[in-house]
Amino acid sequence: MKQKIYQVDAFAEELFSGNPAAVCPLEDWPEDELLQKIAMENNLAETAYFVKAGAHFELRWFTPTTEVDLCGHATLASAYVLFHQLGYNEQTIRFQSRRSGTLTVSKEDDLLTLDFPADSITEVSITDGLTRGLNLQPQKIFKGKSDYMFVYEREEDIKQLIPDFPTIETIDARGIIVTARGNTVDFVSRFFAPQCGVNEDPVTGSAHTTLTPFWSRILNKKVLTAKQLSARGGFLQCEDHGERVSISGRCKLYLEGSIFI
Repeated sequence: MKQKIYQVDAFAEELFSGNPAAVCPLEDWPEDELLQKIAMENNLAETAYFVKAGAHFELRWFTPTTEVDLCGHATLASAYVLFHQLGYNEQTIRFQSRRSGTLTVSKEDDLLTLDFPADSITEVSITDGLTRGLNLQPQKIFKGKSDYMFVYEREEDIKQLIPDFPTIETIDARGIIVTARGNTVDFVSRFFAPQCGVNEDPVTGSAHTTLTPFWSRILNKKVLTAKQLSARGGFLQCEDHGERVSISGRCKLYLEGSIFI
């Protein structure tokens, strides 16, 4: 069996930045074991698979070790493949996720915009069990649907964080978002998820479903600019719509090929 595959840098202003995702368009769904093996072999933060189902596309995401509920950068990459490689000629693509419901991506020139459900968060106590995996104490901690969010005072704090990944891996969550106000953008972040086989994710679209509503309230503005301070780095434009958030970015195609199964 020969399977088409693309590798796309998402939330990238130029190649070799942003977050790389593999994208595999499928005719129908194979066994989950095969999907997981392909993702493990790709060894990227996420591999996305989609199947056309009438007017929409069913979409799933796998890290090298597990299937995840939601992935922003691989959704953006999937839309890029449909728009720019597979000839999809509408302005908006509707994806259907088994775990996160309906997700849409719209196109305006080279800017792609995700429409995702906003996360709801609750402030929790700062405990040694949560913070001992990082070298700096946060000001506040919040718990969302799948992640903890640690809030710091300055962008420099986020840059200076040294994560202890084996310790973070013991925390019962998908991962840890760390964030602060930005110097040249509204807010900055990093994302640590050794629980999912990704020590530090280059750019995490889904984390911005948590970050956007939070910073919208703190900064009293609906449209925000964001940067993820990973080694590769990535830029996002975010907008708070209440129960939904818009997350926008650009993509660059790195690879088009086939895998043999």
